Amino acid sequence: MSQTEHAPASVAPNSATADDAKELCVRSIHIMAHGDLRDFEAVFHPTAANREAADEPMAARGEGPAAFYATSLWLRRAFSGLRWDIHEVVADGDLVVIHSTMSGRHTGPFEQYDSVGAVTQVMPPTGRSFCAKQTHWFRHAGGKVTEHWANRDDLMMAQQAGWLPPSPRYLVRMALAKRQARAAAEA
Repeated sequence: MSQTEHAPASVAPNSATADDAKELCVRSIHIMAHGDLRDFEAVFHPTAANREAADEPMAARGEGPAAFYATSLWLRRAFSGLRWDIHEVVADGDLVVIHSTMSGRHTGPFEQYDSVGAVTQVMPPTGRSFCAKQTHWFRHAGGKVTEHWANRDDLMMAQQAGWLPPSPRYLVRMALAKRQARAAAEA
């Protein structure tokens, strides 16, 4: 498989060293917690794809820096103190894999969306902290990230954040939060 096989047609072949590629992809994770749109434009290719955006707001489902930035804003609205601790980084050709731990505190509503962008579920804030292991996979070309996907321990995160098992009181809070989010979307 060539290094350009997975890159969009408009992306130049890779000339980055393995260390450059690792640094780029680590930076792409860290800016999720605190970067602005300019930071995302410096890291993500205009046609970069996020395979993990299916349950995210519609703005996060597009391509390029603005979509990845929308994902970061969605996460920041739900989680304060958001951060990723990096454990290992491996590069092979145009592929970089990062083993990390995501942590934060659930202080805002965490919304999930269906295929047309309607709110399907809302986890209202619990104030609880969490940390969960994740593995992030990236493709890069021309000094930019061109693709991202991940394996996450969402069950551990849900348990630590207090979403599972849901108490009857929390189920009522979820229903009310969902109603509020849908009403706000219609307004």
